[in-house]
Formats: sequence, C-alpha cells, structure tokens
Amino acid sequence: MSAPRQITIFDTTLRDGEQSPGASMNLAEKLEVAEALVGLRVDVIEAGFPIASPGDFEAVRAVAGQAKGVQVCGLARCNDNDIDRAWEALQQAEAPRIHVFLATSAIHREFKLKMTKEDIVQRAIAGVTRARNLCDNIEFSPEDAARTEPDFLCRVVEAAITAGATTVNIPDTVGYATPTHMGRVFATLVERVPNIDKAVLSAHCHDDLGLAVANSLAAVENGAGQVECTINGIGERAGNCSLEEVVMALRTRADYYDADTRVNAQRLVPTSRLVSSVTGLSVQRNKAIVGRNAFAHEAGIHQDGMLKERTTYEIMRPEDVGFAKTDLVLGKHSGRAALADRIKTLGYQLDNETLIDVFEAFKRLADKKKEIYDADLIALVDKQSGATADDWSLVSYEVKTTTDGVPSATVTLRRGDGDKVTDTFFGGDGPLDALFRAVEKITGQAVEVREFRVHSVTHGKDAQGEANIEAVADGRVYKGRGVSTDTVEASTMAFVATVNRAISGNGPEVDQRMESV
Repeated sequence: MSAPRQITIFDTTLRDGEQSPGASMNLAEKLEVAEALVGLRVDVIEAGFPIASPGDFEAVRAVAGQAKGVQVCGLARCNDNDIDRAWEALQQAEAPRIHVFLATSAIHREFKLKMTKEDIVQRAIAGVTRARNLCDNIEFSPEDAARTEPDFLCRVVEAAITAGATTVNIPDTVGYATPTHMGRVFATLVERVPNIDKAVLSAHCHDDLGLAVANSLAAVENGAGQVECTINGIGERAGNCSLEEVVMALRTRADYYDADTRVNAQRLVPTSRLVSSVTGLSVQRNKAIVGRNAFAHEAGIHQDGMLKERTTYEIMRPEDVGFAKTDLVLGKHSGRAALADRIKTLGYQLDNETLIDVFEAFKRLADKKKEIYDADLIALVDKQSGATADDWSLVSYEVKTTTDGVPSATVTLRRGDGDKVTDTFFGGDGPLDALFRAVEKITGQAVEVREFRVHSVTHGKDAQGEANIEAVADGRVYKGRGVSTDTVEASTMAFVATVNRAISGNGPEVDQRMESV
C-alpha cells in the first residue's frame, strides 16, 4: 500500500483567529501560542498582517525569530508597501512565506475595489512577482474565490502561478459554499488550469453556515494539498475551519481520504486549552475533539456498550488527542512529584521556579478544596504563567454592602516585592464595582470594562470560580483572568490582572481590523 498523501496544515490562529471579536493577543501571548503550534507540528504559522499595525509587525518579526522547524508566514495585500513590510517582518524566519491576496469576485470588483477583470489579473501578477523577487515561498489568495466566476477564477489562478506563486489558496471568505460547491471549485481548477501542477492548492473556509470543516474536507477530496485552519475554529465572524477537527477527520477516516498530516494529535487538547486561556474564548462543552463532553458517555445503553467494548461508541481514544486517561484526584497530602507528573501529563512544560509557585498555590487551594481535579491544575498553571515581577497582586479585600445601601470596598495590593498599599472606595453600582474602583485608586490606572464573565472550573460547592474580564484603556484592549474558590476574589484578581496589562501599555488596538482573506 502507498503512503497516505500528506496534507499541509497552515495555522492562522495568530492572524485570522485573532480577528475573532475579543480574541486579541499581546506579544507575549502570541509567542506562547506560536511555541505551542511548533510543538503541535503544524507546517505553517501565519503570524499576522505586518502592515496592519506596528504591534502586528513586531509580533510577526518576533515569531519569525523564535519559531524553528516551521514555515512562518506574513499576510499582505497585492501592493508594494504591504509586500515589502511583510518581507521586512519575516527576515529572521528559518523558512519564510509571503501570503498575498486580492479579491476576485464580481461583488468585490464592483463595490470594493472598483476594478475590471483585466485590472485584477494585472494587479495579481504584479503582487506575486514583487513577492517572488523577495522570497521563494509565495502564496496567493483570490479573496472570495468561492463566489468568483469559475472562468475568471481559473484565469487568475493560472496567471498567479505563472508569476511565481508556489501555493494557491482558495478562500470561502464569507462561508457561503457547501461541500459539493467547494469540491466542484477545486475539481474545476485541477481540470482547467494548465499549470496547476506547479503549485499546491489550498482551502481556507469560514464557518458562517457551519460547513468550514466539511468544505475543507471536500477540497482535500478534490485536490487540495493544504488546509488553512485555526485552533478551536476561532476567527472572523463565525470562525474558521477547526484545526483539531480537520486533522482528526483525516486521521480517523484515512480509509476514505487516504490522507494525513504530520500534526502531533496528542498536543491538540493542551493547545486548545492554551488558546482558550489566552483569548478568553471558552470552548463549548460539546465541541468535537477538544470539548469536555467529547468523550463523555451518560446514556445507560452507551455506558453498557463502552464497558463491553470501547469501539462500540468511540471512534477515537481520548488519549490520542491529549485527554488524560483518568481525571486523577489530588489533595493536600499529594507531593510535588505527583503534581509535577500530573502537570506534565496535561501537556505543560514548567521550569522549576514556576513549578514551585504552582505547588505553593496548589497547597493553598488544597486547604480550601478537598479534591483537586485536572481543570483546577490547569487554572493554577495558567494563572502563574502570566505573572511578572512588577505586577500588582491582591493581598486582601473587605467589602460591605446591603440591598439599598451604599457599598464600600477596602483593598490591599502589593506591587512585586514592594510594600503593601491599602485604599477604600465608597459608592459604585455594587460590591464588585466598589472593589474595582478601589483597585483603580491604588494603581492609578483606570479601565473601562466591556465584558465580564464568571464560571465554575469544576463541579461541587467548593469548585473554583474563574473570572474573565476584557477592558479598554487608551484605545487598547486588555484581558485579565482570576481563579479562586471565592468568586468575588476571583473577579477582583481578574480586574487586577487586567489593570497590570493596561499599565504595560502593550495591548492590541481597539478595532484595528483590516481586510481578511
């Protein structure tokens, strides 16, 4: 038997995924996610859109310098400034790729670009040619390809390949296609573009109709050699093709697709958790592959079948995608070695100093909570990983409130290893508002909260509560997270974390969105 066809996995979590409302990442977070993507063994990391902002440029340049063993890609429109800026950001990449795009559909030509078909072809040729003069690895995307007339799409693709494109990506930019439609688009290109063998065909599908994964698989069936996708399927509007879903579909149904990827599937769940933690976008419980319920069986008939033979109701093993075989329960008598082993099993690599900090936090939690589950440990690790030496930290708080009375909050904070600072705020719209205002008084940093969420990390009355806050300060977006068995404390910790990031001033700009493939 011949080896299965290898499909290139082009991850755009750091570019298109970050365009999901509320998913903006700062530089440190992007580097952390990029490191996880390297461990996941994706083939290409699209690190950003360098011309979009100075922050995006710096992020692409930093990822290009750090990520090894993977291609690093920067997005550019088909104009000289964009392409030159992308190449400047990619200079340190071990294997750089420039991704140029230009809309081709009739609706985009008429209303957005106001260009003729001939203008589009010439602009595409010029853009690819300029990029190819800088870099050997060039990807071209005809934006809104799924709604482009087939004859014209074939013409543009042929011209781009002749100009030097080594990958041609076919985007369903607005999630309009169906699997049969998308398959026909790829089949048409394979049949009618004479130089199609000179480039890799790629699919980039959005999930507006819930068909991104199905459309991507239809593209693979009809000649695509690359799939563009994101962790957890995050992205513009309803999101993108989910990386974990398309990878496991190809692997589980290798008998049908005769295709596979080089992705290390056991890193899927840890990477999913990281992206969820960094972006603040929770993964739905019933999400395929990485959701908490993905391998849960409650129906009696199903449980009976599972006890007799696992494959009666499971087509994949949970450990194959990174779930631990058992949810081992730890307690206050568990030692550091047991904790370290469990954290490693969950997919985290901690240095000794961070492990010590996590262990101390674990012991404090064990005094409050009888049983500590994997989700508790993940929350502790994520909380410790984001801290820096100069951050403010919550020492204590006291809040007083009644149904009709004026709330008051007294907060004590410490910055780094410095002295404690205490202040009180009277008023506000409730106890949490009073606590937040007291934090602002101490730190001197005001923020405008625009999203605030609290949910349980595990189950039971003593479960930890996780608070997530997104706020705006000076035109930039900042996110913070707090975890505690006390939800008021968790909320205050999340606000302090948000303020710390606002003080650093390196958050992404509000609504810095540009065009999207």
